[in-house]
Amino acid sequence: MAVEALREVSLSIDQGEYVAIMGPSGSGKSTLMHILGCLDAPSSGRYLLAGEDVSVMDEIDLAEVRNRRIGFVFQQFNLLPSMTALRNVELPLAYAGMDRDARGGRARAALDRVGLGDRTMHRPGELSGGQQQRVAVARALATDPDLLLADEPTGNLDSAATEDVLGLFDELHAQGRTVVLITHEAEVAERAARVIRIRDGRIASDEAATSAAGAGR
Repeated sequence: MAVEALREVSLSIDQGEYVAIMGPSGSGKSTLMHILGCLDAPSSGRYLLAGEDVSVMDEIDLAEVRNRRIGFVFQQFNLLPSMTALRNVELPLAYAGMDRDARGGRARAALDRVGLGDRTMHRPGELSGGQQQRVAVARALATDPDLLLADEPTGNLDSAATEDVLGLFDELHAQGRTVVLITHEAEVAERAARVIRIRDGRIASDEAATSAAGAGR
């Protein structure tokens, strides 16, 4: 028996928006995140990324879209423990075929951007949870993607580190970056300018954030 994870979902996210997609476990928000990130294809309907229909792309094209146009930040950081922060940030650039000198400069600039220019040679085990997530954000930014997609990025962080990482997303949005944040926490979602709530595979609401933090941006 087929299970419909999403039903009649229709939404548009403009360039430069800061959007939170919120919902409880099993609501369909992770499936929506996978589609937005070109990790899964919808069984029906269309998904246009920067005007391109990704449903007609083959795996090679999809891999290039994921590597060049989308920056991913995950709850588990997904850093390689044997590599320094610099080498972790260089990875997507290496996959893109950039030469070593160029990717080193790009990676250092990304780490500077997230406030970790003095931690380039530290391995993940030598960094705090908040610093590891900042490395993950730097890695996502290294390819200068059109879209920054963050899936429960504060789920493994304490309150101080959560504020630190969310402040970084605020800065990136203020600089014009498109940010889509997946979360089940209302206080995290309301840092965005717009909150889309998913329930039982459908969009339950789509509105501007009502908190002072969200309303101020």
